[in-house]
Order: sequence, then structure tokens, then C-alpha cells
Amino acid sequence: MQLNTLQPRTKNKKNPPVGRGGKRGKTSGRGGKGQTARAGHHIRPEVRDLIKKLPKRRGHGKNRARTIRTNRIFVSAVNLSVLERSYAAGETVSPATLLAKRLVRRMKGRAPMVKILGTGSLTKALSVKGCALSETALAAITKAGGSAERGEQRIAHA
Repeated sequence: MQLNTLQPRTKNKKNPPVGRGGKRGKTSGRGGKGQTARAGHHIRPEVRDLIKKLPKRRGHGKNRARTIRTNRIFVSAVNLSVLERSYAAGETVSPATLLAKRLVRRMKGRAPMVKILGTGSLTKALSVKGCALSETALAAITKAGGSAERGEQRIAHA
């Protein structure tokens, strides 16, 4: 091996200079004259002017929530331990009675959709109507001797 036979493993390739005349034409890829010929030029997009004219609402996500999921279902979750504390044996659990006992809050001026979750234990026989139930909550209610009509199956996953 001689010094004159050594070659680098990677080629020392340089990027061609742009914007200094040469093979790129009259303006060398920089458009016409004036603002567009200068480095760092920026023309305001028309969409931004339209956005600026829209009314803004206070708070994070106020405008965003109206545009993304307007048909979102708000579900209030209630645990079995809360039902054990608040209801006597044989009473009926429904969104209206939960609202009357102030265990859930109104959603958009009406009784909310309710899902009963299986956290806690239940010793009383309760009758559940018009509420979605988790599998563990349904098992606990039937084990305690109560009955349950599963309402609103479309929110059962929420």
C-alpha cells in the first residue's frame, strides 16, 4: 500500500451553490423582483386573515370542542359503593333518582346518561332501570338479589 493509492471510503460531495447566477437561470430559483426576491420573504396566507375575523371564546378548547366531536355522549359514572350508601333496600335506581339524590349532575339541562360501575360492594337488593351497567356491576346487583334492566347499550364501553 502506497500513499498515492489511498482513497477515502466516502466521497467528498459538495452541494452545488444556488442563487449565485449560473445554470439556474436569471433569478436562480428565487422568483421575480421585490419581496419574493429577498431571503426570508413571507406572504400572509389568506386563510389566516379569515381566522382572525372569527370570534374567539375564552378558555382552552372552547372552539375546538365545537368542531371535533359535537355528537359526544357525556356519561356520568356511579360506583356500587355510592349506591350502597345512598339507597335503601328495594329502591329503584334510575337517572332521575340519582339526580334527585344529587349523585349526578344535569347535563345540558336534563338528566344525564348514567353508567354504574362495579367498584365497591353491594348488600342491598336494588332495582336498576335506564342505566348502563358494567359486567361486574351487573353481577354484583344480581348476586345481592336485585334486578337490572340494561339501558343504553351504546355507552356500555364508555
